[in-house]
Amino acid sequence: MMKKVLSILAIFAVAFCTSAQFPWGPQSKVMTDSIHSDILDAYRQYTVYLPASYEKETARTYPVLYLLHGMSGVNTSWFNDQRCKDVMDQLVASGEAQEMIIVSPNAGGVVNKDWNGYFNMPGWAYEDFFYKEFLPHIEKTFRVKADKEHRAIAGLSMGGGGSTSYAQRHPEMFCAVYAMSALMNIPAGSENPTADKNDKMSLLTKSVMDNCCVKYVQDADEARKNQLRSVKWFVDCGDDDFLLDRNIEFVQAMHRAFIPVEFRVRDGGHTNEYWHSALYTCLPFVSRNFGK
Repeated sequence: MMKKVLSILAIFAVAFCTSAQFPWGPQSKVMTDSIHSDILDAYRQYTVYLPASYEKETARTYPVLYLLHGMSGVNTSWFNDQRCKDVMDQLVASGEAQEMIIVSPNAGGVVNKDWNGYFNMPGWAYEDFFYKEFLPHIEKTFRVKADKEHRAIAGLSMGGGGSTSYAQRHPEMFCAVYAMSALMNIPAGSENPTADKNDKMSLLTKSVMDNCCVKYVQDADEARKNQLRSVKWFVDCGDDDFLLDRNIEFVQAMHRAFIPVEFRVRDGGHTNEYWHSALYTCLPFVSRNFGK
């Protein structure tokens, strides 16, 4: 009798462990692939989050969020360092975010060894690649809703400035932007890069200055301001972040131009944990603005 009871208990234990490790129903998926760029003359990797319903609901299309990493980051950084999949799964389960496809391209690597940056610069026409090759590839490969109302962009640090500038200069393409600890301009005291065209860091610095997010708003005429008002803006920066002043300058310029922008200063610095926690606001924010 005792052996029978122990056998039954063992079966229940195995069943419980199995269900805990392999929960019923479809699960979200993170995959990494690459695209060959004729513009960059190289293969570029990207990482994609696909929602739990993606493989089952094969006729369904989804809104898309382009999520840009920071300097020295790569396409997997948002999923390894900031744990984007875990946050997204939690928010979808709680109803705080809708299912979406999240795409993180690779625009970085080891500083001064690999190219870093989202803008065009000598030897690195990344922005041309992004719009002319990468977006069309994503929209052909995955079931994304390929319109402004269902396309958002976000990023941290270098990617925060990149996402802001992309939406500034292409407001017809994005419904919402969430900029975290954003490189809106080069920090004070670093505005004089060397003139060495072979120095990747110098080229990146100059490209950020040439695409200064603050100056773009300050120089805007009324037509440009109206275009910027068609995008929902959110700026999130820690109170100990070395880029806080540049983020404040951007928000002040937006206020002077009467362009609505949400602004949060939270406790924290330029850290992975800050950006991980920012996702709990970022993903519901873009969700609320899809389809509007």
